[in-house]
Amino acid sequence: MYSTRFRLLSRNSSKSEVASETYNSYNKPKDIPEYYFEVNKEIFKDVNITTDLEKAMHLASWLRKSIKGGPGLSLASDVALKTMLEGKGGVCSDISQVYNNFCVINDLLVREWGITTIPFDKKYGGHATNEIFSKELNKWVLIDVSKCILFHRSNSDKPLSVLEVFQSKEHLAYDPFLKEIKDDKQIKIYYFGASATPFLISKYKNKVYDKFLTKNSSKLPVFIVHFLVYLTGNSYHYKFPLNDYRNMFKSVIS
Repeated sequence: MYSTRFRLLSRNSSKSEVASETYNSYNKPKDIPEYYFEVNKEIFKDVNITTDLEKAMHLASWLRKSIKGGPGLSLASDVALKTMLEGKGGVCSDISQVYNNFCVINDLLVREWGITTIPFDKKYGGHATNEIFSKELNKWVLIDVSKCILFHRSNSDKPLSVLEVFQSKEHLAYDPFLKEIKDDKQIKIYYFGASATPFLISKYKNKVYDKFLTKNSSKLPVFIVHFLVYLTGNSYHYKFPLNDYRNMFKSVIS
């Protein structure tokens, strides 16, 4: 199923093509369920924040401390958030998706990236991370919400974007901003591994997927629901700006 999804949804892209694309372009505050606004009041209660990056890091920290994690979810976004806050599930992609919605209602430009390996390695699957645009720094900044880390060069404190991280892995370092991470195998594989590559999750329309998942998730398998969205022409796509996605399937590692 993983292979089929990537064959259907993947597109080769370029750095220039993805440069200005944002989740916000396809999702406005009015498209976000009311439950997010209720939780958002609690997240930023009695908090004094002055910069985009501070806001993004505080939001990520709050979510990570509040979400225990567990099985992957494929639910409408408000149900997914409630389920995660109740301690009943949530993997990196679930956390990244709810983070997108909180960024929208907090006036933060955001986008979601997936990370996979070429050739695809079934043992590791994939990972999801986010990127916010900092007006103060005038650049995109990778923020891994599930790990609560930022990346930088070993000789600089300036946070890096997704493409900066993957274009050159020499002298690459990361800093946890929630808790100390002594040894994380996933970080080594997905950010420092030679076969790791990022792809932008493009044109995800939260309102559309909420509608289809609310109506059909109890009746149909999730992959069928996503395929129905695909048939309507409203599906998201995966954009690969650095590597040819077709090489994923040439020699799959089992």
